Amino acid sequence: MYLKRLRDLREDKDLLQKDIAEILQIKRQVYGLYEIGKRTLPIDLLNTLANYYQVSTDYILERTNQKEPYPKY
Repeated sequence: MYLKRLRDLREDKDLLQKDIAEILQIKRQVYGLYEIGKRTLPIDLLNTLANYYQVSTDYILERTNQKEPYPKY
């Protein structure tokens, strides 16, 4: 699955793939594979990115256009 929003979110913050890879504590090449859909993004990294960008996981996965995460109860 190609996750265009991963790239869009990263570029909106003027970050490079290596910057996000450092946050996720993975190699830049591995992160690049997630961005182009050549490798499946693990759930724990998806959650980390959603928290970092302050968006919902559904937004990253393109299941919604609502950026805001769901409220905590």
